[in-house]
Amino acid sequence: MSAISVGQAAVLGVVEGVTEFLPVSSTGHLKITEGLMGIPVDDTSVVGFTAVIQVGAIAAVLVYFFKDIVRIVSAWGRGLVDREERYHHDYKFAWWVIYATIPIVVVGLAAKPLIEGPLASLWVVAGSLLVGSGLMWAADQMGRHKRGEDDTGLKDAMLVGCSQILALLFPGFSRSGATMSTALILDLDRVAATRLSFFLGIPALTGAGLYELKDAVGAGVDPLPLVVGTAVSFVVAYASIAWLLKFVARHSFNAFVLYRMVVGVLLFALLGTGVLTA
Repeated sequence: MSAISVGQAAVLGVVEGVTEFLPVSSTGHLKITEGLMGIPVDDTSVVGFTAVIQVGAIAAVLVYFFKDIVRIVSAWGRGLVDREERYHHDYKFAWWVIYATIPIVVVGLAAKPLIEGPLASLWVVAGSLLVGSGLMWAADQMGRHKRGEDDTGLKDAMLVGCSQILALLFPGFSRSGATMSTALILDLDRVAATRLSFFLGIPALTGAGLYELKDAVGAGVDPLPLVVGTAVSFVVAYASIAWLLKFVARHSFNAFVLYRMVVGVLLFALLGTGVLTA
């Protein structure tokens, strides 16, 4: 029997859509929400479900950045057959995204038992929320915010891409938070850091969702909750992306840092008092 109902799937879809691209940890919020609804956070079908509904959020990125993606993919395609096109930044950027995705794929496959086992604990989520908050605050203070998207290179893409591993291993750290913080340390401005985080998330999260699909269905999640959760996450994520890009153009990440700290402390309190179980 499925561990997740249609109603719960809709709620989780909203949580996924709101938090996937905000630097607050979608995995952490999903696990907290599952815990509050009495859903076993370390159940194989539940882990698979949360990975699959991420595809809805990724679809929102594909739609929102459709023109950019077409431009980059077109440049990559032209560069494969025309040597002159290989000097174009978009051609290089496409390869950088591919290269930067390899580390998280390797670690994800190698550490799968840990990710779905001991590291799925809400204690890990609480600790990662607080540690990630410290990193984000320091990065925003250290970064000089002087480099734009056209100033990025292979080194930037690889370092930012590798930082996704932190969120993979430590739910609560936040993939968006880790990638944006790394980009800020590399002196990218906030909008460039946010956009780079989006583009690097497309192959990583899409691959994870498709990889987990068979496990989610095979472990007992009915197709209907999967469809509902994915559709809801798409709609909410699209609105979230539009809001975030406008927000970071004018504000620092301090609001997210404070929010993460409050949630982390609250989660520790709920676990410590037995209201939630890890």
